Amino acid sequence: MPSVKRDYYEVLGVQRGATEQEIKSAYRKLALQYHPDRNPNNPDAEEKFKECSEAYAILADSEKRELYNRFGHAGVGSTAAGGGFDASVFHDFSDIFGEFFGFGDLFGGDRSGRRTRAQRGADLREDITIEFEEAAFGTEKKITYRKHELCEKCNGSGSAHGKAPAACRGCGGRGQVRYQQGFFSIARTCPTCHGAGSVINDPCASCRGEGRVIQQKTIDAKFPAGVEDGTRIRFTGVGEAGVHSGPPGDLYLVLRVKPHAFFERQGNDIYCVVPISFTQAAVGTEIQVPTLEGEQTLKIPEGTQSGTILKLRGKGVPVLNGHGKGNLFVEIRVHTPTKLTKRQRELLQELQGISQVENKPQRSSILDKMKDMFTQA
Repeated sequence: MPSVKRDYYEVLGVQRGATEQEIKSAYRKLALQYHPDRNPNNPDAEEKFKECSEAYAILADSEKRELYNRFGHAGVGSTAAGGGFDASVFHDFSDIFGEFFGFGDLFGGDRSGRRTRAQRGADLREDITIEFEEAAFGTEKKITYRKHELCEKCNGSGSAHGKAPAACRGCGGRGQVRYQQGFFSIARTCPTCHGAGSVINDPCASCRGEGRVIQQKTIDAKFPAGVEDGTRIRFTGVGEAGVHSGPPGDLYLVLRVKPHAFFERQGNDIYCVVPISFTQAAVGTEIQVPTLEGEQTLKIPEGTQSGTILKLRGKGVPVLNGHGKGNLFVEIRVHTPTKLTKRQRELLQELQGISQVENKPQRSSILDKMKDMFTQA
């Protein structure tokens, strides 16, 4: 006695007025639960999977659903009879099973599934060392590096002269092979050609079928003023050549800036330490201090203490891709002589006799130093 078909809405667990999205969501849940791959050697699960797939095939189609609503199973009997039906209904399922199992196009359709052989070339990196002053003011250099270039012998095809890639025998040039899974077939990437649909039987002798050869290249690189250590500069389209005529990658130059003999850099500002004698500090003076643009006169105020920081405006590093420059900060270090002549000792002792300094500890304030740093010219 033939079994009685259950109501399709009951099979999917939805109301008769369910929306298209509700029907699709219900089927997704059931298909994941009862799929044969997840229930091996379970005939009951396979039957339930067929049942819910049949229900979805009818209710997901507006015309078939209308016939079913009016006439029941009799209205769609020719479509869904016998538990097996036309394979075209599975075209609607490819997006569902693609999410579950990671397959591209399970049920054929208009998509060929063939992968293109062309692949973008890799990006390259070169570390470039430049001088402190070159980073500050900018420079131009010729950069030589090695990269894969398009093979001129085969023009990137990978095949010997006069030859061409042949259709893959494993998939017949489709890029996919099909496997039977229960009552329907599944398409997967061809393991022989990796989805390309073709193979190279007569490789080019120069590139051995890769379509690329290693060559030494030279480019003119311009580094703008204000670059810092670690700055990356991108040169588009001069990296590795693409595989099988794919687009080239990019070249990244990473800058390494050599330390300066006495300057240190923080952002666009630079810092240095300059020693002076205690007499210069006491009575004040003018000294010549180095800058990136040559020597500059710096006024030392009377009574300057060791550790005082003086600022020269606009004597720092130019702002990268902008306007203006940073500042130069000069830390004054009062030098105490370790060896004195007889006359120097006499004068200092005379000075000591007429000077009075209260030798008590004092609290050093970094805030006071910062205040002096920004008020001094």
